Amino acid sequence: MDRTWESAISLDASAAQRKGMTSVRLAHLLDRTIFGSLLALMAGVAIPYGTVEPWWESLFECAAFLLAALYLIEGWLRDSWQVRGGALLAPLLGLATFAWGQSLSWAGAAPISADPYNTKRFAVKLLALVLACALFLRYTNTRNRMRTLVFSIIGVAVASAVFGLLRQTAQGDAPDFILPFLPAGTGYGQFINRNHFAFLMELALGLTLGVLLAGRAEHQRSRSRWLIGIAISLPLWMALVLSNSRGGIFSMLCQVLFVALIYKVGRASQPAVTIRQRVWRRSGQLALAACLLLTLAGGTVWIGGDPLIARLETAADEVNLDQPPSSEGIRRVEVWRSSWQLSHAYWLTGVGFGGYWAAIPQYHEGSGRLIPEEAHNDYLEVLASGGLIGALLAGWFLAALVWRAQRALRLTRDPWQRGARLGALTGLFAVAVHSVFDFGLHLTVNALVALALVVIATSEEQFDPPVEALNAQAFHPTHELYS
Repeated sequence: MDRTWESAISLDASAAQRKGMTSVRLAHLLDRTIFGSLLALMAGVAIPYGTVEPWWESLFECAAFLLAALYLIEGWLRDSWQVRGGALLAPLLGLATFAWGQSLSWAGAAPISADPYNTKRFAVKLLALVLACALFLRYTNTRNRMRTLVFSIIGVAVASAVFGLLRQTAQGDAPDFILPFLPAGTGYGQFINRNHFAFLMELALGLTLGVLLAGRAEHQRSRSRWLIGIAISLPLWMALVLSNSRGGIFSMLCQVLFVALIYKVGRASQPAVTIRQRVWRRSGQLALAACLLLTLAGGTVWIGGDPLIARLETAADEVNLDQPPSSEGIRRVEVWRSSWQLSHAYWLTGVGFGGYWAAIPQYHEGSGRLIPEEAHNDYLEVLASGGLIGALLAGWFLAALVWRAQRALRLTRDPWQRGARLGALTGLFAVAVHSVFDFGLHLTVNALVALALVVIATSEEQFDPPVEALNAQAFHPTHELYS
């Protein structure tokens, strides 16, 4: 009888062990599936004009919610749903919740939003983007995955740049080019608006520059990697210049200056030097940055040619306060003035995210034939759409981003990872500058790539653990399954 009882216990333990291993394998499969699907989703949303049509946006949102459901299953199998980066996700979730509240009627009163339907759409889309960001934070948990994410972003941008160069060369006077809403002379690449294309190029170019400069310490003897990096940067730069986006070119020059000035952040620590040596070193760094900026500006004008020069000549008129008002009232300075008046009138709660286009006609000074649907300044649009509450939530997110990014840079020892973080910050800095003039983050692909760069810049995962930790993992029976 005792032997029968012991045999039954042994069989139960064996079955439990097999069940546990099956759960581990299934969790590992889901882990890889979710990460691969996130990369595929990022590439997919870049194709249909950057995902601007409602049905494409709905497909993106459904995909994000499905991946979140798979994450819940994977977390249940591992008995862990931990996602780092709550300080970044909390203000974004608060913004999505606030936007949803703007679309609702409270106590029988009219909704805050001037367009409740579009405000609900904004809230759902922002929630999908936040979920994607949370999934990137959870599943970019190895050095190889960080590399894969970095090169996937660069690959999507390079493919878009090559498509743009091919379209500019081959389209001619054709009414469209592969995609039906790409008439000759409008937009660039697969984007209907040239400025939206420039946002994607800035994000990827900053990432490439950071990996090239700060990551060079890892490959000091490998010139081929350096040359490959330069070869990758060239189509991004050329496509950005040829898109003739004035804000994009200005932001690109700013990001090059930014990465040149903080280059030492991505370098290994150097021995202490005298004050005189530090002054000479800093002067040389500033001189190098100035030479690089002048060379790049000259090359930009040379590549862009007369079309670029003609567009640059009109840039001053867009922001000149001394110019007489135009009959249409669509110069950027006029749109900004109208947006400021709108934000002043609804200073606390705004007119609802997505409701800007419905509220601005009352404050827009012009003939009325053309009404701006965006503020052409995302900071002003957040203030007009969300009021003081929305601005505080957005400011909370930016403050958390800066704090976590500088902390991650300070803690990172791996040269390549430090370079990736520096490059992500460079790309985000360019977008922050360009957002003063345009609204490229309204496009799904640009917003998703920007959040992926936020993950790269702020993730506290350190992929250079001490030897003791590696030795401990080597004897863990499930180490291979989780690596």
